[in-house]
Amino acid sequence: MSYFEIIASLLGLTSVWLLTKQNMWCWPTGIVMVLMYIYIFYEARLYSDMLLQVFFAVMQVYGWYYWQKGKRDNETLVVKYLSQKEIVFWCISVILFSGILGWLMKKYTDADLPYIDATTAAMSVIAQWLMTKKIIENWILWIIADVIYVGMYFYKGLYATSILYFIFLGLAILGFMEWKKSYKVKKSS
Repeated sequence: MSYFEIIASLLGLTSVWLLTKQNMWCWPTGIVMVLMYIYIFYEARLYSDMLLQVFFAVMQVYGWYYWQKGKRDNETLVVKYLSQKEIVFWCISVILFSGILGWLMKKYTDADLPYIDATTAAMSVIAQWLMTKKIIENWILWIIADVIYVGMYFYKGLYATSILYFIFLGLAILGFMEWKKSYKVKKSS
């Protein structure tokens, strides 16, 4: 466990806590955190997670823009749910993305835990996309992914990151409850 990993973990904690509160500062703190984790995951040979951080950096910028755009257009972005058809689509997407990425990592790299890493990466990509759109099911995907991440990072000796993802798990549960409450308030008004 390095100071660099600890700082990245603290930034991640701050970013996700701000996200549960739908606070715009979640995006810039998240950008710095994911840039730091590109290096951390490269060093740990978790290449799917390393590539995931590149995606997260782009999505952090997009989320920041998308949430700001709603404010400029005097349109409030509200929390919403997926339809049944969309749920099926995203579940199939996770399965296909996991299988393809896991196979590529196993065949073409020296990645550790290629299929587990690919599965959490696939769930995270989709969860991040849903999050930027304020879709409540993002938190359910984060909860599942975080449970897996805690074990995977502990196994890899990334103890600060494992602790961070354990806290992320609690924040994902909190985020789900907060966003659900926000949805009910908007729906009743």
